[in-house]
Amino acid sequence: MSFIALLFALLLEQVRPLASGHGLERVFSHWADMLKNNLDTGDMRHGWTLWGIAVGLPCLAVVAVHWWLVWSIGWMFAMLWSLGVVYITLGFRRFSHHFTGIRDALAAGDDILARELLRDWQGGGDATLTRSEIVRHVIEFSAIAAHRHVFGVVVWFSLLAALGLGPVGALLFRLSALLFKAWGEAPVAAEGDITHTSDALHAVSARAWFLVDWLPARLTALSFAAVGNFEDAVDAWRQEAGHFPGANDGVVLAATAGAINVRLGGQGLSPSADIGEQEPVLQTTAGREPQFTHLRSMVGLVWRAVVMWMVLLALMTLARLLG
Repeated sequence: MSFIALLFALLLEQVRPLASGHGLERVFSHWADMLKNNLDTGDMRHGWTLWGIAVGLPCLAVVAVHWWLVWSIGWMFAMLWSLGVVYITLGFRRFSHHFTGIRDALAAGDDILARELLRDWQGGGDATLTRSEIVRHVIEFSAIAAHRHVFGVVVWFSLLAALGLGPVGALLFRLSALLFKAWGEAPVAAEGDITHTSDALHAVSARAWFLVDWLPARLTALSFAAVGNFEDAVDAWRQEAGHFPGANDGVVLAATAGAINVRLGGQGLSPSADIGEQEPVLQTTAGREPQFTHLRSMVGLVWRAVVMWMVLLALMTLARLLG
């Protein structure tokens, strides 16, 4: 049932993608702001309680609806519920149009347009990037976006669905990412300012996101290694993950660099958090200088990883049915 829900959610997201910041994300943003503005005391224990309320209550509601549908109406409606939840948490097309636009501009030799499109995607950035640097940034942002909006959702959905918890894993991952963006990246409150995030809540949301993202980041890296250059990807993962800001992001980016043999990192800005925060990176990975052909390699890497995950989940579903 979970495999069918995931398959149709992926197909539906390709046909009718939801825009970033759609209605349900805005509702959650208002929910998070209300909790922070009214309950953020600056105490670490209260911060964990607040995070648990913000993420836990929606997740409990999703599990309750799933179990009610399974026991009261039938598995078909439970599957449709799972499909809907996964659909609103996926975001394959939320970043692919940025990638496609920049790729097409580079293919046409219009580096100026490609640079402008990249700045729109990043929300700022250097206006003097060379063609190679543009390609590097596109690969870095695409790798993190694919992980955050596809593979991380699939990992948590699959794990918790196997435990009978329905689609709650997909929601847990997406809400954790949104909450980190709202609290972990938000400006820390000045004294007497209740509109910004306290130090404690800032630290709690960042730590919670690290824990939620730890396993999916490594499974995404392993997926890229499996469908790319395995030996180089694993070696880059072990040796060069620390070249990037954020331990989990570094694992994904290092594995990506090794899998398609491209040099990532270096002086400039690399993606951190949810394609929002940008931090300086000084070291580079091994590999070839980023070239236009690496964009095609990146597309193939992501799609092969998606197919690999779907085949694995199909085989697991089939084994469970036959067993």
